[in-house]
Amino acid sequence: MLQTDFLIIGSGIAGLSLALNLAERGRVSVVTKKALEDSNTNYAQGGVASVLGDDDSFDLHVADTLAAGAGLCRRDVVEMVVREGPARIRDLESLGVAFTTEAGRLALGLEGGHSRHRIVHNADHTGREIESHLLDAVLDHERIDVHPYHMAIDLIAPRHLAGAGARGVWGAYAMDAGSGEVRAFVAKRTILATGGAGKVYRYTTNPDIATGDGVAMAYRVGATIANLEFVQFHPTCLYHPRAKSFLLTEALRGEGGRLVDGRGARFMERYDPRGELAPRDIVARAIDSEMKRTAAPCVYLDITHLSAAHIERRFPSILDRCLGFGIDPRTTPIPVVPATHYFCGGVDVDDRGRTSIENLFAIGEASHTGLHGANRLASNSLLEALVFAERAYAAVLERIDEVRWPDVKPWVAPGSGAAPDPIVLEHDWDQARRVMWGYVGIVRGDGRLAIAAQRLSALADTVESVYRRSRVTQDLLELRNIVQVGRLVVESAQRRKESRGLHYTESYPAVDDAHFLRDTVLALEAEP
Repeated sequence: MLQTDFLIIGSGIAGLSLALNLAERGRVSVVTKKALEDSNTNYAQGGVASVLGDDDSFDLHVADTLAAGAGLCRRDVVEMVVREGPARIRDLESLGVAFTTEAGRLALGLEGGHSRHRIVHNADHTGREIESHLLDAVLDHERIDVHPYHMAIDLIAPRHLAGAGARGVWGAYAMDAGSGEVRAFVAKRTILATGGAGKVYRYTTNPDIATGDGVAMAYRVGATIANLEFVQFHPTCLYHPRAKSFLLTEALRGEGGRLVDGRGARFMERYDPRGELAPRDIVARAIDSEMKRTAAPCVYLDITHLSAAHIERRFPSILDRCLGFGIDPRTTPIPVVPATHYFCGGVDVDDRGRTSIENLFAIGEASHTGLHGANRLASNSLLEALVFAERAYAAVLERIDEVRWPDVKPWVAPGSGAAPDPIVLEHDWDQARRVMWGYVGIVRGDGRLAIAAQRLSALADTVESVYRRSRVTQDLLELRNIVQVGRLVVESAQRRKESRGLHYTESYPAVDDAHFLRDTVLALEAEP
């Protein structure tokens, strides 16, 4: 058992930023299930949206965010995040993060849905640049303990306490992936910064760690979950048999990239007058429609009209990766398909990152803040993570000196048998993700959702049975979580009987403001 003031689960931009702040006031433990650098942040190519240009304004950024969010953004949150953005960019620069400059000023990129150039970036590997500096600072701090390769199993709730009376969450049980040992990380405050859930779907731009662990654990202790039906599919993921989860940043289209079919003809203008610069939900549905209409396995992103020097300078990582697969973007259009990218919903929080459960906070993609509404505006996610890490700081510290660690029971394994059958895990993992991709994807319908609900329910019964009789492993825990999150996505989609933003259903193709201009909220009654 380990006692700490603050437990942060996850090691992306949100969790690491908050860890650095909290370490000035107490002991911080950072638990992450892979290496510290394995996070969605590290794979973010585009950048951070913020108002920094002379022709830009807070009002314009707010308006763009609200337009993309299709009526479901919390306006006060949008205004707060946008206005605090420039200060958070300065915080990163003070850590040594180097953003690309031109003529001595920050180079600002343009991405779909933005009316101005406002994306600060480091070439096409911004996330890696930010993550590396945050990690260096965290590892150097004497009051931050890092625990890589530790998989959080469940949050510590009142039923895990030896005494009565304490409410809320008091840390988490986590398993050392190397030894299999499970111990309690007992904390006065627990912060979920576990990132997204792209691996719930068969095709995703996310790394393997994105299995929705934070949302699943929070739901199991009764936290409110909101808007999980709004799953953003990135329009352009590299289509190649050997490529895995490699997205092609929105900035490619912002710099003039054109989407074309197999004959080289552009098609986006038929779907939206903004063409390739339409918001992601529109672009992804257009590509999906073109692929179905032509029975083609992919479409193409053409940047061959840009100068080779510009491509080499602006997109070095993408160029190198494509060349590794035998594709030269300077001379050949890049084959692309949509893939699951970002969850706009998550654990519902207020404007300080507080969940509906005492002592439990959520920040970053694991949370639902109301910033994104029904569709995230490009590059607003890293901005949200930075702003909410700063906003949560004061709330986490509220009356912290009055909090005492409770007496927590040791972990009790659900089963004492052998490790689960890997064939069963592999089959069920594949089945869950195929169901989500086939029935709960870019275009949905009542019939498909009903089939998905039935199949995921059966899978959940099987997985829970295996969990109750087997020794826990990381594969089993992740499977348990993706099935749980998949079921929540399906239930949320079934409740929203309209099409809005990222949720498009053939059964209800129109927007219905009269009945659905509201969040979709789910909550499980927690076990006593």
